[in-house]
Amino acid sequence: MTQFIPQITQDGSHTFFSPEFNEAFHSYYGAKQEAEKKFFEPSLLKDKVCLPKQKSSNCLNLLDICYGLGYNSASALEGIWSVNPQCKVNLIALEIDANVPLQAIKHNLLAQWSRPIPQLLTQLATNKNIQTDYLQASLLIDDARKTIQQIHEFSPQHNIWQADAIFLDPFSPPKCPQLWTVEFLKLVAKCLKPNGRIVTYSSSAAARTALSLAGLQVGSTTSVGRKSPGTVASFSAINLPTISLQEQEHLQTRAAIPYRDPTLQATAESIRQQRELEQQGSKLEPTSKWKKRWLSPLNCMISNVN
Repeated sequence: MTQFIPQITQDGSHTFFSPEFNEAFHSYYGAKQEAEKKFFEPSLLKDKVCLPKQKSSNCLNLLDICYGLGYNSASALEGIWSVNPQCKVNLIALEIDANVPLQAIKHNLLAQWSRPIPQLLTQLATNKNIQTDYLQASLLIDDARKTIQQIHEFSPQHNIWQADAIFLDPFSPPKCPQLWTVEFLKLVAKCLKPNGRIVTYSSSAAARTALSLAGLQVGSTTSVGRKSPGTVASFSAINLPTISLQEQEHLQTRAAIPYRDPTLQATAESIRQQRELEQQGSKLEPTSKWKKRWLSPLNCMISNVN
C-alpha cells in the first residue's frame, strides 16, 4: 500500500504525489484553490441555490469522478451550504484507490473546510456510505469505467441517475487516457442533467473533442495558477464561456484526435498506441505547426487580448 506524504502547495493546502502516474493530485499553485476555482465555481452549483426562492433548488445531485483526497466534494458542500444550509446533496463519488481518501483523513487534510464537512467526509471515506438529513453519499471503489455503469442503480425507477454537476478529475490524458476516451465520456454525459455541467481542470484538445462527440458543447474556464484554462461542458451553449481562437485552431490539429476504448477494458498503453497510429495517418495539421504559429509575436498579442 502506497504511503502518501503531504506536499504543501502555494495556497498553504496540501496534496499527494502519485508514483504510479508520476503526477501530483493537484496543481502546486494551490490544491484548495484549484478545487474551488477550477471545479466548484464553474459548475454554477452555487447559482442554483441563489435563485429566487420559488425557483431555488433544495436538492442537488453531484458526481465526483476520481474523488481522490475529497477536495472537490468538500469545496462543493461548503459552497452550497454557505448559501442554503438546508439544501440536500446527493453525492456519488468514484475512486479506484480507497487508500487515497483514507490517507487524506489520516493526515487531517480536510480540516481546512468548515464543520461538519471534515466529519462527514471522514465517515464517507471509512464506511463508503453516509446518510444524514442534508447529505446522502456513496463512495464507489473500482475502475471508474465499471462504476460509472452502476450509477443507474441509484434510481428507484432504474433510470440513469443524473447530476447537476460532474467533476471530472482523473490524472492527465497522457497518463490516464482510459478516463478521457470517447466511450467513457459518453457514459459520463448520460449521467448529466439537461441543464447540468461537467467541469475539469484539463484543456486537452483530445478531451474536448471527446466531450463534443458525447453531444456536449465546450467552453474554457479561467486559468488558475497555470497558463492553461480548464474546460466546462454542457448540452447547451447558453451561458457557456467561449474558447479563444487559439483553442479553436487547436481543435483542428492532430492533438484533437481523441482517445478511444470501445470495450471499456483496454490498458492505458494500448489506448495510447491506438491514438498514435491514428495521428500518424491523419491529414489534420500537425500540432507542432500550430504551436509555431501561435508562438509568433503577433499571435501571442492576439491570444493575450482574447
